[in-house]
Amino acid sequence: MQIGIQLLFQGRPGTDDSEIYRRELDIAIEGEAMGFDMLMPVEHHFFDYAMVPDNAQLLSYIAGKTKRIKLMPAAFILPWNDPLRVVEKAIMLDYVSDGRVIIGMGRGLAKREFDALRVPFSESRQRFDEAAEIVLNGLETGFVEADTHFYKQPRIEVRPRPSRSFKGRVYMVGMSPQSVEAAGALGLGCMKFSNAPWAVAAADVQRHRDIYRAANDAAAPPPITSDLMFVDKDLKRAEDMARTYMAGYYVQVLEHYELLSENFAQSGGAYASYAEMARTLRETDQQAVIDAYLEANLWGDPARIIDKLRERRELIGDFDLAVSLGYAGMPYDDVYASRKLFVDKVMPEIKGW
Repeated sequence: MQIGIQLLFQGRPGTDDSEIYRRELDIAIEGEAMGFDMLMPVEHHFFDYAMVPDNAQLLSYIAGKTKRIKLMPAAFILPWNDPLRVVEKAIMLDYVSDGRVIIGMGRGLAKREFDALRVPFSESRQRFDEAAEIVLNGLETGFVEADTHFYKQPRIEVRPRPSRSFKGRVYMVGMSPQSVEAAGALGLGCMKFSNAPWAVAAADVQRHRDIYRAANDAAAPPPITSDLMFVDKDLKRAEDMARTYMAGYYVQVLEHYELLSENFAQSGGAYASYAEMARTLRETDQQAVIDAYLEANLWGDPARIIDKLRERRELIGDFDLAVSLGYAGMPYDDVYASRKLFVDKVMPEIKGW
């Protein structure tokens, strides 16, 4: 099992952004010495939810501070980025990191980010589908060209040229059935966030594997599952922290993505599964929703964390793990203590899976 750190860089009221960046960069760079395998910054714009408008630029800095750890933009949100520039950034990052790059691609979910970036929310699916093929071809051939509905790109060679293939090291965020199917058909690994019971999500994972094998005549790489995490020797304290900070993060998710709104229903079908999810959320007791969210993510003493991951492995088979260490204003002393306990008591057990 490979274990990564999902980097959020969340804003904190009353804390200067420069202090947040100093702390979060320290966590990222220390990850290599502590035995983590991947660093995985998100792409988000404008809001405290996550302050990483250019994850390739961030990883270029981290590349110069590290030697071994893999670097994964998680993800490039393709409807917000020119596919030619994504190809250039990915290849350049691969050069400066000596081949340590894994690519993540996603289509975005927050309408307010789409609005500010002047990209129609309803176009996200078609833009992603068109851009993904352009990017994948460019990464392999070193040439980018397109004549699609949204992208008109005269054939051009990028420099530096790709020095090695990206096959087997490109993933797609797969949170909707359509995205899971697209990832398999395109030959991409699947990355899933822990926002639903894994007994339910297991069907998506298997669907991806089936489509991947049929389309590529090969087994899919293990999915990456991404969790909020908090570890403490005291199980009751771990639960209390989860009910404070994981629940607080879930509230941020509801607000940032406007999950209780009609945005998805009004997207012209681009977010049909999310429209249904929003309707269900509006009709469900919110405490029950929060409890289910906490159960899907990772909190507890080391033994409980290991047990939860073992249960997940029984449900979905082999997987790689990404953990978010700090979120929703969690004090950094608690972030550091949780990280150390995870590295000392959990990581040695699960690394061999």
